[in-house]
Amino acid sequence: MLGFLIRAVIVALGLWLATSWVGGLHIDGPRDLLLAGILLGLVNAVIRPIAILLTLPMTLVTLGLFLLVINAGMVALVAWMLPGMQVAGFWAAFWTALIVSLVSMAGSWFIGPKGRFEIIVKKN
Repeated sequence: MLGFLIRAVIVALGLWLATSWVGGLHIDGPRDLLLAGILLGLVNAVIRPIAILLTLPMTLVTLGLFLLVINAGMVALVAWMLPGMQVAGFWAAFWTALIVSLVSMAGSWFIGPKGRFEIIVKKN
């Protein structure tokens, strides 16, 4: 549970950066930002695998680039479900998903699979 909450905070950080950089994204306040991070984590855990399975032929034909469209759809779905989050269109959702993915990837370097901060020690 702690790992999920830490990852939700990382996603919320990515959403906060996206609100600064993407023109068509607006999140009302810190509470909605954290709720959007938690909801995006739940949507990615439950609905995204189903969407990937249903669009597998298109994903294979585009060599995986269609996954960016699926990520944008998940951001748009969260904006549809959460009244405090507005996304202006596809491209705003696309760039938001890309920023959140990059921030999440960078955050995952520091957090292990169980949600604990990893300390790497080099032995001589």
